[in-house]
Amino acid sequence: MDNFVVSALKYRPDNFDSVVGQKSITKTLENAISQNQLPQALLFCGPRGVGKTTCARILAKKINTEKELNDYSYNIFELDAASNNGVDDIRNLIDQVRIPPQTGKYKVYIIDEVHMLSGQAFNAFLKTLEEPPSYAIFILATTEKHKVIPTILSRCQIYDFKKISTDDIKNYLELIAGKEEIKYEDEALYLIAKKSDGALRDALSIFDRLVNYTEGNITKNLAYENLNVLDHDVYFKAFDFVIKNDITNTLLLYNNVLNKGFNGQHFIDGFCSHFRDLLVSKNSDSHILIEQNHSNKEKYIEQSKIKEIDFILKAIEITEDCSFRYKNSQNERLLVEICLMKLCSISLIDLKKKTIILSNNEIPETSVLKPSENKEIQKKENTNKISEEVKEIEEKTNFEIKKAPISGLSISSLKAKKEIEKIKKSQTDLSNDLNKSTNDFNNEQLLISWDNFYNKLIKNGEKNLASILLIDTPIIKDKNEIHYTLTNNTNKIELERVKNRLVKFLKIELKNTNIELVINVDKIKEKKFLYTPSEKYEKLKSLNPSIEKFRKDFKLNL
Repeated sequence: MDNFVVSALKYRPDNFDSVVGQKSITKTLENAISQNQLPQALLFCGPRGVGKTTCARILAKKINTEKELNDYSYNIFELDAASNNGVDDIRNLIDQVRIPPQTGKYKVYIIDEVHMLSGQAFNAFLKTLEEPPSYAIFILATTEKHKVIPTILSRCQIYDFKKISTDDIKNYLELIAGKEEIKYEDEALYLIAKKSDGALRDALSIFDRLVNYTEGNITKNLAYENLNVLDHDVYFKAFDFVIKNDITNTLLLYNNVLNKGFNGQHFIDGFCSHFRDLLVSKNSDSHILIEQNHSNKEKYIEQSKIKEIDFILKAIEITEDCSFRYKNSQNERLLVEICLMKLCSISLIDLKKKTIILSNNEIPETSVLKPSENKEIQKKENTNKISEEVKEIEEKTNFEIKKAPISGLSISSLKAKKEIEKIKKSQTDLSNDLNKSTNDFNNEQLLISWDNFYNKLIKNGEKNLASILLIDTPIIKDKNEIHYTLTNNTNKIELERVKNRLVKFLKIELKNTNIELVINVDKIKEKKFLYTPSEKYEKLKSLNPSIEKFRKDFKLNL
């Protein structure tokens, strides 16, 4: 049997053109070589398996083969700092640096995992790194740049390698599969690319494992099974149950997931990612962020159209909270099941909020009457408008109820029928209020209603707003027009905040839908109010001039 060579070594790039996903770095290095501007100390940093050591070897080979030398390998020295991290190892390396190359132009020293060097080793290396011989080039590689001391970083030209994109890894796996004559399904290669988390070496290792497991035919189902990853179809099905408020089938689906050996954290994290993909599917400009094959991408786009963004954001919030609390939970399964129940109840909770709004006996904001010469015509127009709004809300509510079958496990759904009865009652109350005649009222009745609204604000804890209602006395002008005078614009702005609420309250209390409130500011009256200590003192002095004499006698200052 021939010795097996893993794909990560067999297909390791031997030139910059074949390096995957690091085009900006390879282009910079090629230009530096061609223009003879290559620095003598370079630091390659970035995640694992993205090509740092590979690029270092290609660079070392390229600068030593300009004259087509066959023994260039004698000029390349590699040191693994993870196992040779002592000061003696660095001293031995420094002794080697002093000897010029026998052939070729450069001696290249590649120090991998340089962050593992000890503090003394770093210090011993500083002088040589700062002033190396003209024939020496140092290439340092690390996955943890923050652990390299600043004095080393300042002496190096730094190249930051990035994670390789899912599409680039998937395309490279397709290339290898074609060369090895291996059959595959498109989604299976996407799964490998996502599982590798941007590391091409990890992707190639997973690829080799699946080739052995599937006997050269990598299918989607076998890939999901071997990699211990939940199929996307599980999440698509779970979403369908959630939007139907079907708690029973959602819990049964989760039970099947547990029976397959997956834990709740794995499932809920995957479901949260599913909602994230639905969110980015909402906008055509963000479709590029969906790291899926074409078939799955289309499924996400179609499913994202079913619910609005508010629903998806609420679902992400619920699943993320569950994931955060999972590790500290004493009953992990129950935590996830409650999370799923909440997801199934999102639309029903929203429906309950709508019915609560409708059950309020106050007239909606849109019904506030505008000034008109013909009050009766204006009243009729507003009455028709409110009737249409009530009808629209009723139709929308009935549609939501039909669309979302009530589940016996949902606490919110148990009260749904009662809430519908409240809607009908609120419609009747609104109609009765709007059809009442415009009753006349006097100042005494107005003051009583005004005081009732004041007490309501106090009860709600809005004491600042309530105090503004005590500044002046409301006056009736032109039968239905109420004038209220304040002392400054600041108070007027504050009162404007509750003006609509106040007008609606007075309309109901006084049984007159034509009431209008006009807020004025009296600048003269404003001057009568004393705000600063100086103003108060001057006022007292005008009333009793002796105060000034006392102040001088006792040497008092304001």
